[in-house]
Amino acid sequence: MRADARRNHERLLTVARSAFTEHGTDTSLEDVARRAGVGVGTLYRHFPSRRALISAVFQSEADALVARGRELLDAAEPCAALLDWLRALIGHAVTYRGLSRTLMTASPDGSCELSSCSVPVRTAGGALLARAQRAGSVRPEVGIGDLLQLTNAIAIAAEESPDDAGLADRLLTLTLHGLRPAA
Repeated sequence: MRADARRNHERLLTVARSAFTEHGTDTSLEDVARRAGVGVGTLYRHFPSRRALISAVFQSEADALVARGRELLDAAEPCAALLDWLRALIGHAVTYRGLSRTLMTASPDGSCELSSCSVPVRTAGGALLARAQRAGSVRPEVGIGDLLQLTNAIAIAAEESPDDAGLADRLLTLTLHGLRPAA
């Protein structure tokens, strides 16, 4: 990539991250381009779709979630490790209004622009879930897709209730009780 193209790419990512934080992932891409000081054509040359831009913006956060998942694989309590990771996932999702809705539609098979983020996150969460299931802390029929949909739904609920800071954690705790095997 030429130096000017690299600068445009980085400026677009910086502006998009800020715009997604302020206005959500459905913010105007024309506004992102304008604020980055480039034409909308330049934005689309670097990021051919909204999902491609979203994926690029969130790649570092996805990498951090994957790294956190690897760290938690050695935790003494598998269920607590899974819960910690799910909290981190929700915390990431609620930072950017609309991200959870976008992630809920991402294909789990790696066939969409969000795959570079969603597939490694799904794999990291799957490893934590499997460990909690082997420990008998989570019902065996629960799948990582189920948990990701639930956490995205919790993040959406938290977005819609910004005055209730504890809502996401309460809903996640309630979910956890439903994941445990019957006594």
